Amino acid sequence: MANTRYAIILAAGKGSRMKSKRDDVSKVSYPILGVPLLGYVMDALETCSLSKLITVLGFGGETSKKIAEGRADIVWQKEQKGSGHAVMMAAPLLEGMDGETIVCCGDTPLLKGKTLQNLFEFHENNHNDLTVLTFHADNPKGYGRIVRENGLVKGIVEQKDLVGDQNNIKEVNAGVYVFDNRTLFESLKLLTTDNAAGEYYLTDVISIFANKGLKVDGYVAPDPVEMSGINDRVQLAAAAKALQKRINEALMLSGVTIEDPETAYIGPYVKIGADAVIKPNTTILGATEIGEESVIGPNSYLENVKMGSRGFITFSHVVDCELGEEVQVGPFARLRGNSKVHDKGHIGNFMELKNVDFGEGTKAMHLSYLGDAKIGSGCNIGCGTIVANYDGVNKFHSDIGDRVFVGSGSTLISPVVLGNGCFVAAGSTITDNVEQDAMAIARSRQSNKPGYSIVLHKRAELKKNNKDK
Repeated sequence: MANTRYAIILAAGKGSRMKSKRDDVSKVSYPILGVPLLGYVMDALETCSLSKLITVLGFGGETSKKIAEGRADIVWQKEQKGSGHAVMMAAPLLEGMDGETIVCCGDTPLLKGKTLQNLFEFHENNHNDLTVLTFHADNPKGYGRIVRENGLVKGIVEQKDLVGDQNNIKEVNAGVYVFDNRTLFESLKLLTTDNAAGEYYLTDVISIFANKGLKVDGYVAPDPVEMSGINDRVQLAAAAKALQKRINEALMLSGVTIEDPETAYIGPYVKIGADAVIKPNTTILGATEIGEESVIGPNSYLENVKMGSRGFITFSHVVDCELGEEVQVGPFARLRGNSKVHDKGHIGNFMELKNVDFGEGTKAMHLSYLGDAKIGSGCNIGCGTIVANYDGVNKFHSDIGDRVFVGSGSTLISPVVLGNGCFVAAGSTITDNVEQDAMAIARSRQSNKPGYSIVLHKRAELKKNNKDK
């Protein structure tokens, strides 16, 4: 029978070295590739078959709460009295329960779920009462040192409390532990603040376990990079580069071409089909899904986009949209507001779509704004067309049927309905509905005045001369 597993994430710290002026932003809410640090830790832990996940919040906690809500139970550390004190806050939810509890920090986004699974299995297979995740550091300065005796862990000594030969220890504490849950909360009651920082050290629990004759061991992580915590913005950038490399390599091994991995920034939840090509200077975030053989970039930004196969997006910004098969977007287009472009739709250069249902095979190739509209299949939207959807107070919706031709430089004042097969003459301003197969012309009749250009030119010259005097 598998052991019951719990997890506690310590996410209450202020993160003063981030040097932020904002009191409402917690360190664990800083994003990497669109995902907060805390989100990465939760993702890793959620692979471990947990019965309960608890997040301890404190400074800037309302920001962290939005990340953790719905995924974890939340407890609060109102006073910052150390890591041991933070774990004490979970006592009302876990004290006295059988099982094992993993404790880790919310600012370690590089931790892999597989590493945490292996840690649990090492703990269980070796019948440990406490297992410490460790790694070997060439320069261990700043880390708590692992003190062993007869192969087992006897304690962890923090940097500021090191004495004598303890300074030479290379095996260090990664800040992740698996405890027997009952013994953990019994031992927390024995902690004191008799140390250089005047805090309740969670690391002191290791000595308490060992002094009770319980089995305490250390599992050495294979990749020290995973253990990297985030204390300042330099470390934040370093972690971002590491995650960028990890994600891009996994995508390339799955059959995606990334032409310049150094300039492709792809979030951890993005899915990309085989034989797709990601060109340089492209960012793809959120729950984006890109179909096979599509080409994205260069210099494009996508977030929360679902895109079919064999399409392309170039030099464009697309957010919260759905694109069908063989859709073409760009260059220099912006699509937003839950717009949907159906199969073989073409959105050309300097176009903007906001909340538009854009029909199959329809084209809008140049310099237009289309807002709050449904546009049918097989339409042609001419250069410089505007669907004017806003009167300064309210937004309005227009419906354009199938096979509609809208001439260049036209403005549709919403709400209007254009029937199937109708034709709007270039330069028209449409304020009324247009019935099926009709032609709409809404402009003044042209009037030519022979020779009047000379008069206008002389007037202009006279004004200029008078101004120069």
